Amino acid sequence: MVAALLFTAVIALLVLFQLALALGAPWGRFSWGGRNDGVLPRRLRIASAVSIAIYVVLVLPALDLAGILDVAPDGVSRIAAWVVFAYLALGVLVNAASRSRAERFTMTPVALALAVLALIVAITGPVG
Repeated sequence: MVAALLFTAVIALLVLFQLALALGAPWGRFSWGGRNDGVLPRRLRIASAVSIAIYVVLVLPALDLAGILDVAPDGVSRIAAWVVFAYLALGVLVNAASRSRAERFTMTPVALALAVLALIVAITGPVG
């Protein structure tokens, strides 16, 4: 349950980050390949808003397996937790390969922490 809560907390921080980007925060160098040093162009601001919905979907299996929400049968949530882990593990590679130094050194550790927490959630499975 601790891993699921930590996972949710880090996702919540990323939601706030993406919301700030969508609203025009000048942090483009930390996201979307770092090609935009300041405020993101409209299409990437929209992508940041959409990513918030994706983050919500990513956190649901963890909260379900922790017994905080009842979203789906445990077997479905467990499979979803492994899919989330695979997705986030891929995210580590994508962030590590970024041409943006700021993104590489800021977001790669965040992505790695999320992937590790997702792995712990997937391995430990349902609470109870």
